[in-house]
Amino acid sequence: MSDPANSSIRRRAVSAPWVGIIANPVSARDIRRVVGHAGSLTLAERANLIFRLLAALGAAGIADVRMMPDREGLQAILTRMLAQRHTIPLPRLSWLPLSVSATVNDSVQAARMMQADDARAIVVLGGDGTHRAVAKACGTVPIVGISTGTNNAWPELREPTIVGLAVGLYANGKVPGAQALQWNKRLDIAINAGHPNARQDIAIVDAAILAERFVGARSVWRPEQLSQLYLCFAEPHTVGLSSIGGLLMPIGRHAPGGLGVTFGSGGGTLLAPLAPGLVQRIPIARWQRIEHGAASTPHLRQGVIALDGEREMTFGSQDSVQITLHERAFRSLNINACLHCAAENQLLRAATSGSGGLL
Repeated sequence: MSDPANSSIRRRAVSAPWVGIIANPVSARDIRRVVGHAGSLTLAERANLIFRLLAALGAAGIADVRMMPDREGLQAILTRMLAQRHTIPLPRLSWLPLSVSATVNDSVQAARMMQADDARAIVVLGGDGTHRAVAKACGTVPIVGISTGTNNAWPELREPTIVGLAVGLYANGKVPGAQALQWNKRLDIAINAGHPNARQDIAIVDAAILAERFVGARSVWRPEQLSQLYLCFAEPHTVGLSSIGGLLMPIGRHAPGGLGVTFGSGGGTLLAPLAPGLVQRIPIARWQRIEHGAASTPHLRQGVIALDGEREMTFGSQDSVQITLHERAFRSLNINACLHCAAENQLLRAATSGSGGLL
């Protein structure tokens, strides 16, 4: 008599690779679009991005794609687009059996479902907040970012067609994980750890301590609110709070350690782009490296914590707050490395014989 557990393992081992897509239908609509001068994406434009992604996944041999549903209309537009006659191979697109709430929890639940069902990769369309939500629940499944938000530091600006080719090559096993995957850092925020009223969350770019008492408008763009800033990485070419660290002491997203910045008098001012079209002077007191596993405590006794540019948590004088940087926290796909591997091994080149190419 066969063991059901072993049978399940065998079924999963031989199942065709599939890719998940989590697209935030309302990213890039926060107040920074008003105070700055950034544009936005319509649902039709988002659907077009996803169609290009699907076309590339299909060309790379991926036949099964599963996507987070929504109730803003993105699912309906994509369904109509895919129902039309197409001359290119497209994967079968299905929708997760998820009852959506139109909140960030949809992305968390979708990532959890994709991880549980052994997705080879999860492609995320959104801003830093959407990617943070997916990173909470993706486990060891690598994520791939396509930027559609306002102040995006984590997802890079890439053509979805290129992303789809790279994801397809990895998902089909043509590019090995040793070459395709890379580890990312994460900030763990713990309030009253070990107590019944404990709260915790994460940030994948930065955690800002604000001298405020209420969450209010979620986005952060006024420098007078800032008390401290903790960063996983700091790149000078980004927009938003992370640009502050990048213009003080650049630290790569895959380099060891992070950066801590304290705002105030004593270190002059820094001109930094806090939002698209919004460049302001920031008073800097000091900055220093932060190391993996070292817990930091904010100077303020009460305030608000913004995670990846959005206010999320409040704390008071009776609360204990710790912020800890962790390396090797979650994995992502290195698009450049995948395509370099494809070029070096001629993975996208068709054979001259009748056997066809590798794809």
